[in-house]
Amino acid sequence: MNALSPSRPSLSHVTDWVFDLDNTLYPRSCNLFAQIDVRITHYVMGLTQLAFEEARDLQKTYYRDFGTTLNGLMHQHKVDPDHFLETVHAIDYSPVAPHPDLVQVIRELPGRKFILTNGDTGHARAVLAKLGGADLFEHVHDIRAMTFVPKPHKAAYDGFFARHDIDPAKAVMFDDLEKNLVVPHEVGMATVQVVAGPDFAHEQVEAWELGRASGPHVHHVTDDLARFLRERP
Repeated sequence: MNALSPSRPSLSHVTDWVFDLDNTLYPRSCNLFAQIDVRITHYVMGLTQLAFEEARDLQKTYYRDFGTTLNGLMHQHKVDPDHFLETVHAIDYSPVAPHPDLVQVIRELPGRKFILTNGDTGHARAVLAKLGGADLFEHVHDIRAMTFVPKPHKAAYDGFFARHDIDPAKAVMFDDLEKNLVVPHEVGMATVQVVAGPDFAHEQVEAWELGRASGPHVHHVTDDLARFLRERP
């Protein structure tokens, strides 16, 4: 599915291609992030001594209100971000399958390619190695480079633009969460929401995480990133 209104901007002007990582460069259906999600819940349990369901509710509240659970935990519980990231990314990456078609179409895009992720660089590199695109991106701008202020906060994007001399008017942002496309739209980027297939459901995923927005900040929607890039407007 590639949704495009005639009023939506084309991508013919784009010179900088900016991709989220989790549930964007690999399909949500492989459930890689579900592993991280459970590890985050157990981290919150150990920190707060809450039972699983209560810890999970708190985790999702922080995720929704602070951009990441980590940001909420840093604000409310003064956690060590490095310890958190090392703990929650100790996962099995085997569910991420090689995706040569996606790697090839990204490689052929005209211009620079970046990852802008609320995860860390080690996690991103592990995912890219499984996809077969270890050398695909010019830079991974991770949560540490954001000084732990994550998307969707404007500071996360401003620091990224400044570090890499990016003109938002010549760039596009791909992300699975529509809230992470609000600032890119406001500063002049083209935006693409990468969504799960229509039949995807998972007990660990809240409804708002799967929401498909129709607001002005989402210019394009696709559930097949490789196809979208191949047929890009």
